[in-house]
Amino acid sequence: MRALVVRLDSFGDVLLAGPAVRAVAAHASRVTLLCGPRGEPAARLLLGVDEVIVWEAPWEGVRPPSVEDAGIDAVVRRLRGAVFDTALVLTSFHQSPLPTALLLRMAGVRRIGADSVDHPGTLLDVRHRRLPDRHEAEAALDTAMAMGFAPPPGDDRRLRVLPCPDTVPLTGNGPYVVVHPGASAPARAWSPERCTDTVQRLADAGHRVVVTGGPDERDLTRRVGGDVAVDLGGRTEPRVLAGVLRNADVLVSGNTGPAHLAAAVGTPVVSLFSPVVPAERWGPYGVPSVVLGDQAAPCAGSRARHCPVPGHPCLDGVSPRDVVLAVHKLIEETA
Repeated sequence: MRALVVRLDSFGDVLLAGPAVRAVAAHASRVTLLCGPRGEPAARLLLGVDEVIVWEAPWEGVRPPSVEDAGIDAVVRRLRGAVFDTALVLTSFHQSPLPTALLLRMAGVRRIGADSVDHPGTLLDVRHRRLPDRHEAEAALDTAMAMGFAPPPGDDRRLRVLPCPDTVPLTGNGPYVVVHPGASAPARAWSPERCTDTVQRLADAGHRVVVTGGPDERDLTRRVGGDVAVDLGGRTEPRVLAGVLRNADVLVSGNTGPAHLAAAVGTPVVSLFSPVVPAERWGPYGVPSVVLGDQAAPCAGSRARHCPVPGHPCLDGVSPRDVVLAVHKLIEETA
């Protein structure tokens, strides 16, 4: 059986699909993952994926292409040529799978399943309804199971990625704490000033600190790391970042992709979590964690990319001391 799994949004979203992908792979001869450009690096880290198709949908992302520019006819032809027997469409709790299901029907996919609040008409063969407040990783696996894709025996249903490279040449020997100050949306980022103070306090407490960030965050990581941390800004493509996180005692991060990557390699997370999306659905999954931030702030559930409340109170009410105490708590718990 040739199976297609679809998850069209971001890096972290694709990582959260991992348990569902493994469940599909346990029953299929070949698994293809259809994802967007932002999710491609995560798709190539997942266990059970044989092929990745990258396509930017006009209904996903911050700046999606127009329908005319999306190349819909081309992607339909490619999917039709692959002759998929079944497709699992994965979406977040606030997204509809039906545009994707229509595309797959046009491509001749024989059996399609998804979690859908909206009436699907003839677009879905299996219409699943998620349980209230279900974590996104669990909701995705529930949908896979509703299609008959039970996890393989012994699967712990946690996030997992392919083996990581040795990153000691980057980080140096010995234990360390990673601080990742950036975020995919400004509303989810802690202030650089507090990140800088936290790095200094961690160093004063005897921790080696490694600061990570993407190529466009080099100025931020240099500022936050100062003279007391190893600055890896722009130096860690996703597989390398997985290795850096795997060897860390704890990750300090906002609600962004690296927090889910840390969970996928078994590293505890201090999560500076802006409640623009619910922590019970998007928090670090399957690893020890401490969630900091006012989860009842006025921005809660708004899905805002930019903080709608002056002063960013949900996160800027968290002190560097709070973070250091949370780091120590997790290290003691996992010692």
